[in-house]
Amino acid sequence: MGQSLYWMPTLWSECFEEMLDEELGSSDQWAFHFNYGLTETLTEEEKMLWCVCKFTLCDECSKTWPSARVVVVFRYRLRDETGRGTVLMRPFGQACRRCREEFELPGFSKNEVEEALLRLFGKIRKNCYGEEEEEVEEEEEEEEGSEGSEKVWKRPHEKALCEACRLGICCQEE
Repeated sequence: MGQSLYWMPTLWSECFEEMLDEELGSSDQWAFHFNYGLTETLTEEEKMLWCVCKFTLCDECSKTWPSARVVVVFRYRLRDETGRGTVLMRPFGQACRRCREEFELPGFSKNEVEEALLRLFGKIRKNCYGEEEEEVEEEEEEEEGSEGSEKVWKRPHEKALCEACRLGICCQEE
């Protein structure tokens, strides 16, 4: 599956289920949900912020545009007493410069979803099960300065059009 301009939550849910046993290998039961209102402050041990360059499509005028940064937040927690874990995902949108009506959620390819989930499972293994993260991931994160795809900014980041900026949680550096 190539680049998609449409937000497809089922792609995220299906990939999570497909990868869960192989990546965590735990007897704990994990559930994956979307929370489109998640804005609360989270600790480093219970969240993963993922920033990536994406194209977005406006539902109103059908304009597409590249976004310097699209932000996705994952909140995860394992309840030791029940052996149940929960992952909440919140994608943040971009507003169309022409319409400025509402925030549009970006589409992701299957490869991008799998990349994000691999990082998420690494964080879960580290923070919920006490495993060490692989050195390669740590080196990448140190080089990047944030958790996500490589920094490639072609234009200034438009804070007024970024939902995550408006909420004060964007990974865009000043």
